[in-house]
Amino acid sequence: MFNNSERKISFKKRKKGLTKKVDQELSTLCGVDACAIIYSQYENQPVVWPSPEVTTSMLTRYEDFQVWKKLKKWPIKKASPISAS
Repeated sequence: MFNNSERKISFKKRKKGLTKKVDQELSTLCGVDACAIIYSQYENQPVVWPSPEVTTSMLTRYEDFQVWKKLKKWPIKKASPISAS
């Protein structure tokens, strides 16, 4: 089992790796908007990537989309059955 200082060091490394993946792999390579909110016992405030303003904007867009989706009651398109010939 790790002691507390080793856990903290491990957390910092993993946090850095996670934000790098969100930035370089999801955002850049996939061309999508991405954000991360990381809570930790080692910090008073959560780490918000890329920034609190951008993250709030993304979450608001997501919530608005969910409301719109429910209002529209999107029909689920079923695949047509394959006919046996």
